[in-house]
Amino acid sequence: MHVREESLAGVLTFRPTPHRDDRGVFTRTFDAAIAAEHGLAPDAFVQDSQSRSRKGTVRGLHGRRGRGEAKLVRCARGAVLDVLVDARPSSPTFGRSLAIRLDDEEFTTLYVPPGLLHGFQALTESADVCYRIDRPHAPGEDIAVRYDDPDLAIEWPLPVTAMSERDRAAGSWRELLAELSTELSTEAGR
Repeated sequence: MHVREESLAGVLTFRPTPHRDDRGVFTRTFDAAIAAEHGLAPDAFVQDSQSRSRKGTVRGLHGRRGRGEAKLVRCARGAVLDVLVDARPSSPTFGRSLAIRLDDEEFTTLYVPPGLLHGFQALTESADVCYRIDRPHAPGEDIAVRYDDPDLAIEWPLPVTAMSERDRAAGSWRELLAELSTELSTEAGR
């Protein structure tokens, strides 16, 4: 398995070597020892989730306030364009985004550290995305930014065909920056 550091601080991709023959394909999608070699605590992940989306669907951009949430994300069926935005004010890559294609051919797993916004667009007729998350879901900590925020200028490859009402009503990047600034000021005053 090849591990690569991506352009956003702390983001890793785990790229396995699929074994293909006349029966099909076999690949390892997770290896705790390799994850640990790269600073992850594999036993820290407490929840696995899966979504299925139709072509053109956008999910995100989602994150969590407070200490955030780490994720391992992979596409088990089809293909997606996975997008991350660094929302960590103290990060050297704060405000930058990264887009990576995840699919069921390469089996790449993306490590998303706490403090990043995450979203994706389904590129195939149907796409299944699997998430391994390090914290139970706490709806009160959810944050979201609109997928089409002009300050982020994310280039989605397809017309958007579907999204949740929550994502449609998400705030702007500037509004999130103001919230983060207020939260940091409050924490500094404690």
